[in-house]
Formats: sequence, C-alpha cells, structure tokens
Amino acid sequence: MASPTRSAPAGSGTSDVTLKVNGSPRTLRLDNRTTLLDALRERLDLVGAKKGCDHGQCGACTVLVDGRRVNSCLLFAVACEGADITTVEGLAEDGRLHPVQEAFVARDALQCGYCTPGQICSAVGMLGEAAEGHPSVVTPPDGPAPLGADEIRERMSGNLCRCGAYPHIVDAIEEAATP
Repeated sequence: MASPTRSAPAGSGTSDVTLKVNGSPRTLRLDNRTTLLDALRERLDLVGAKKGCDHGQCGACTVLVDGRRVNSCLLFAVACEGADITTVEGLAEDGRLHPVQEAFVARDALQCGYCTPGQICSAVGMLGEAAEGHPSVVTPPDGPAPLGADEIRERMSGNLCRCGAYPHIVDAIEEAATP
C-alpha cells in the first residue's frame, strides 16, 4: 500500500513582502512564518532589536510599527506589508540622536546595553501614546496623569532590564519628555 501524500502544513510557503524599514522600502522573499525580528536581524542586518526571550515577555525586541511599539518576536513579517517600521537604528535624524537616545546617554541609562534598543524604542512609542492621551493602569480616571516616575514605570513595565538600570531609565525618559 502506498503511503499517503503529505501536503504542506497550513501557513507554510513563502511570500514577497515589502517592508518600509527606517524610511526605505525593502522587498524580501520570506517564509510566511518569519517573525519581524528575524527578518530585521537575519535578512536586513538591523541587529539593534535583540532576541531576548522570544516569547514577548522581555521587550528586548521592541520596535515601532506605524508609530506603535510592538514585540517584533511575536509579529509575522508578512503582517507588516506596507507598514512603517522604525528600529533603534532609524531613530536618529541627520546625524543627530533622537532626544530619547540623547537622554539615555546623558543619564547613563544602561549597563550591559542588551535591553537598551528595546527600552529606547518602547520609550519613544510610550511618549507618543501619552501625548495622544492613551491611559495606563495608573492613569487617574479624571484625565491624563502627569508623566512622572510612577506613570513611566507602569507604561514601560513590558521592558525588562536584567542589570537593574531602571532608576536611570526612568530619569532619562522624564528628561526626554520635558520640552
């Protein structure tokens, strides 16, 4: 008796995907199961976003997709077709660091640096969310909370730092948030 023919698993295959990364469109042929993190690191040589836990629990892989922070280890690259993706490498403009990057340097908001790109991208996204009036768990019901240390800690709680540089990270974000 002949063995049954096996078909490809659902969702397998490849697709041509155009990702707009740091302002430049890049077309890649990717396995449909490729995460955005793997596409950025392995195919585009953008290694700022780190593979920490690979389960969306540490935030080391945080990038911005259409201005919103995402864990790139959980997002399929094919789902980002046409989206505007910004990595830590794309935050600087005209040779000048982004204000959050400058504040991280000025406040010494890193130790080993592994989580820093994700922390910075998350902080940029978080500041945008706060400016748009998005509440957090600690935002009072009567309106937006001032972006103080408690509010920043809550909003950044998805990004872990194994070295414990949190006080300096909060200080840097407070500095960057101050006009």
